[in-house]
Amino acid sequence: MNTTIEATDTAARVGALLHHLFLYDRGNQLRVLEETGLSMTQCKVLLELGGLGGDARAWQVSDLAELFGVSVPSMSRAVDSLVKAKLATRVEDPDDRRVRRVKITAKGKDLVAKLVTVRMTGIEAFVATLGAAQRRKLDAAVEALLDREDLAQTYEALKGSDRA
Repeated sequence: MNTTIEATDTAARVGALLHHLFLYDRGNQLRVLEETGLSMTQCKVLLELGGLGGDARAWQVSDLAELFGVSVPSMSRAVDSLVKAKLATRVEDPDDRRVRRVKITAKGKDLVAKLVTVRMTGIEAFVATLGAAQRRKLDAAVEALLDREDLAQTYEALKGSDRA
């Protein structure tokens, strides 16, 4: 089997799992996202501002735009909506008073916690349906991926939260 076919097959397997996990809770994650009234971009920004495990930090709008692949004006509008909803606030950069950063508020943190809780509850419900052998295989596969620093950091943050 060539590498492209293997990658496509693996992507299809991972995609099927993610699709199932996302809808396993009868769309509860989607319902909660819809209830926020936020756009997808606003939700992604809020989740990034919130960090995981208390790893929240203030961002420049231009950096958020680059991270999510949108224009700076588009990101600025998304941030303005978050600020208006009191989910984020603009703060002065401590190193350069000319620079404004965006930081999550307590209300924003509460919403992020709710979104993470809903997602983790759905995943936990799915994992509870697995047999012992399936769970061991899943654990082994995921464990192998935790060599990646980005995944390991997210895992440690989730494990350290009250959701793990």
